[in-house]
Amino acid sequence: MTGPDGEHPTPADDVTVTDPFQDRDGAAGASTDGAVHPDDSTHGDPVGGTAGGPDGDDDLDAGDAADWTLSERSSSPRRVRTQPAPLDPAFERLVVYLKEVRGFDFTGYKRPSLMRRVTHQMHQVGITGYEEYYDYLQVHPDEFTALFNTILINVTAFFRDVDAWEAMRTEVLPELIDREATRPIRVWSAACASGQEAYSLAIVLAEYLGMEQFRSRVKIYATDVDEGALSLARHAVYGERDLGGVPEDLLAKYFERSGSRWAFRKDLRRNVIFGRNDLVQDAPISRIDLLACRNALMYFNAETQSRIVSRLAFALNPRGVLFLGKAEMLLNHADAFEPIDLKRRFFRRQATLTRRETPPEAATPQPQRAVTPLHDIDLLRSQAFQTSPVAQLVLGPHDQVELVNYRAAGLLGVSERDVGRPFQDLDVSFRPAELRSHLAEVRQTRRVTWLREVEWHRSPGERVFLDIQLVPLTDLRGRWLGVSLLFNDVSRFRQLQLELESSNRALETAYEELQSTNEELETTNEELQSTVEELETTNEELQSTNEELETMNEELQSMNDELQATNEQLRDRTGEITSLNDFMESVLGSLGAGVVVVDRDLLVQVWNGQTEELWGLREDETVGQHLLNLDSGLPVDRIKPLIRAVTSEGAARRDELMHAVNRRGRSVTLRVQVMPLLAGDEPQGALILMSPEEPEEAREPQDLR
Repeated sequence: MTGPDGEHPTPADDVTVTDPFQDRDGAAGASTDGAVHPDDSTHGDPVGGTAGGPDGDDDLDAGDAADWTLSERSSSPRRVRTQPAPLDPAFERLVVYLKEVRGFDFTGYKRPSLMRRVTHQMHQVGITGYEEYYDYLQVHPDEFTALFNTILINVTAFFRDVDAWEAMRTEVLPELIDREATRPIRVWSAACASGQEAYSLAIVLAEYLGMEQFRSRVKIYATDVDEGALSLARHAVYGERDLGGVPEDLLAKYFERSGSRWAFRKDLRRNVIFGRNDLVQDAPISRIDLLACRNALMYFNAETQSRIVSRLAFALNPRGVLFLGKAEMLLNHADAFEPIDLKRRFFRRQATLTRRETPPEAATPQPQRAVTPLHDIDLLRSQAFQTSPVAQLVLGPHDQVELVNYRAAGLLGVSERDVGRPFQDLDVSFRPAELRSHLAEVRQTRRVTWLREVEWHRSPGERVFLDIQLVPLTDLRGRWLGVSLLFNDVSRFRQLQLELESSNRALETAYEELQSTNEELETTNEELQSTVEELETTNEELQSTNEELETMNEELQSMNDELQATNEQLRDRTGEITSLNDFMESVLGSLGAGVVVVDRDLLVQVWNGQTEELWGLREDETVGQHLLNLDSGLPVDRIKPLIRAVTSEGAARRDELMHAVNRRGRSVTLRVQVMPLLAGDEPQGALILMSPEEPEEAREPQDLR
């Protein structure tokens, strides 16, 4: 393991924190929302949760766990000395490359967990060696984002460890803050991830001070190294699962419904400023009254922890309060902090420290300012002009082109060949906008002129929006020198504005974007002179998720057993129905007469084999068809009254001797008997029996009632 200064730590470089709480079988207590709560364990003083790595293993392996020991009953921690694992040169080269190319310094991170996360991401792209992955990053710059997302896993929750927040409200804030005073209150949420902790601080302070005092006195700085997490935090919109730790009364008071999600109140959101700050490389924010840095220190080695804590002490005002995670302690900084509530990890900065002393590692001699030669200054000015991200043209006193920078050449098609030409002869004088009249106006008024959001169809299918600024140039005596034209491409912001207008939220989001920029500046201005190393955020516990998955598997197995039993029952019932159908077909086939069954709408339901022989129609041609529409030769006009008699008039049976000619042209004489099909007392259709007879056996129809 290599420290940020390249030196190898001694075996005494261990991390001393409290043991992550587990029950007796090793399962960490966790709630269903994935956050660790103080009442999730039966221990008297649960002090942490199990952090899972991206590959599903615990974030601390056997080598790390040896450093995580503390006896709560003794006055000093019980340290375990471990021999440092041999360094992998290829991996160390990769870590240095990440620091030099992208500014992410992971040299202070524990090697086992860091190597495990990097290896996990390597497996995602099918790479097994660090050297090969080093080459892969050089060719595929997009891979940096995936790698950093794997290493920097943001885990946070509202009011995590509820008893600690209650102690802040009842014990810490009354001693720290005078409600009657008007002095500004400065709060810093370091390693804020997606903002839940920062907004939890805002809610607690607003409840303690009241809304008006909170808006006028409190400023909360929330920082993190992960830009993606900061973007989520700035939007301040959370789902139902994210808000599981917020009591219902506070949810209704401090959040507003936004579709299926909840947004933090905008009037209070303005008091929370988000910005990027790397606890390892960037400077701390100063003059802080309350500093929350929870569950971050435990991922650094002892040397890095010591430097970070020294900077946190420098950031705090005298008597300022430091709020740590319950898996973290301050055992090597007794001279800087005194405990307020050791169990809940509240510490007060000792007032004896000199507030304005230079932060650690920042008191380096300042080199004397070198005098730059005049010709180098001219070159510097030229390069600054040429490499400006804003397209710029400079016109002389007679509107001739004098200067063109690189951005203007690429955007507007103007080049060095156009220097000296009259501006009105160039296409840019009237495209993307008519600028000649505005030039005359600037010459006359000697004032800056703006053309906002000028739409320019640069090429088919490409639409560009520009902010054009015409700035008059004069010398100290007011003598006219010319005009500077600046073309700022604002297409992306214009597109964003158009999209937001469709949802009637353009103004709010534009304000948020502006506030985000201001927050970045304010955070940067707050930084002092010292540097700190990289931060790795905590992982949520995987134990509860594994238990849920096991429960789901058991439920699915039970459902599969039930479905299998149901399928067997259906198979038995299907066999019974098949047997009944076979039996019915056997009975119908054994009858010497033709059998036709119709329902109340005279749709054919049964048409047996003898009926096929009589009339020449197959069963598949008749079933489901209307009896009166069959082209069979069946004397339906005479049969219809018989069916009506048994289905509508209450007759028990009708029979009649009939003569007909079937489809084969053969004359048949048959006795037709019609009987009702009853369901209870209600006729549901009719059964028609047709028995061929000799003509001399014909007799008058009988009405049997």
